[in-house]
Amino acid sequence: MSRRKNPILFREAWEGIRSLIADPDDTHQVFKIIRALAGNSIERQFEKFLRSDHGPTILAEDRSLIACLSDRENLLSLPDGSLGRAYAEFTEREQLSPDGLVAASESMPRDGAEDLGPQRALFAERLRDSHDLWHVVTGYGRDLIGEAALLAFTYRQTRNRGIGFIVLVAYLRAGKVFPEERRMIRGGFKRAKNTQWLPGADWEALLERPLAEVRQIFGVVPVEPYSALRSAGAPIVS
Repeated sequence: MSRRKNPILFREAWEGIRSLIADPDDTHQVFKIIRALAGNSIERQFEKFLRSDHGPTILAEDRSLIACLSDRENLLSLPDGSLGRAYAEFTEREQLSPDGLVAASESMPRDGAEDLGPQRALFAERLRDSHDLWHVVTGYGRDLIGEAALLAFTYRQTRNRGIGFIVLVAYLRAGKVFPEERRMIRGGFKRAKNTQWLPGADWEALLERPLAEVRQIFGVVPVEPYSALRSAGAPIVS
């Protein structure tokens, strides 16, 4: 059975990008833009997930990644240097919680074209919930430069046009004022080419593994230190 095409909503995307420029911390607008321009990218990614090594098992077990990531006590009990421990420390330092992404994504109304069905919805939610894991694995921070670079990395891995649009606007706005940001955005896009497909990762099984080992599995070379550019509303981190 063929699935209905999702329409491309240019006006909504433009409204979202204007709001995001005004407030870079408004995560609601990120999801608005992604949904407006996503088209059938989720369907294409889901079909790839079905062909991946772990996708069928994850779907059969009806996994909930957010349940694992929300168990902060368990994550902090994992060995020092493990992916799970590094994730818990990252979200604590950045004052984040998995529920924050859920709330931001669910604040955007859905229409009938986005009725994904249970398995596709599980995959889409898993992709959303793993965003901060991608931060940890790649080494990109949550500052404006790090987010833009990670989105460029994500665009190459997912080919979601909404993400690509956000990256393009960030790149153009950086101009000559923030050359470091432009360099990082280009670097994020290039690095994704040599990295294994992260949406198909068995994150639950990887949380206990050393972060260095996880990076080796996916072919990720940690990003070199850079000067973070933090928004006015971002938490102060040491």
